[in-house]
Amino acid sequence: MSETNNLREVTGMSGQEYHDQFVNAPSVAWTDPALKRFVRVRLLTDPGFPMYDVSYVYGELHGGTLCHVILPFHQIPKRGFASWLIKQARGDKVYLKGLGFFDALSKLT
Repeated sequence: MSETNNLREVTGMSGQEYHDQFVNAPSVAWTDPALKRFVRVRLLTDPGFPMYDVSYVYGELHGGTLCHVILPFHQIPKRGFASWLIKQARGDKVYLKGLGFFDALSKLT
């Protein structure tokens, strides 16, 4: 096994083990009142490209069930990133800070 395959996330699980938790998880909109918190928001981009692509968004429901969270967009502008997100969320009556969105954020460039 290569060294890369032995890498563990901070959860103590490999990347695949982590993602496997969400394989049969339900999907909810970010406006769903059952959404308790964001667990991981993964954004990807390339140098020089003005947008982040939303790779995946995981959450947890109030009952403890893990879920996929559906955002109403697939890209987020790099410039004015936080204010753009907050504006989108306010329009949908979603409180990002209270749901831990920015704490769950992971950006890969």
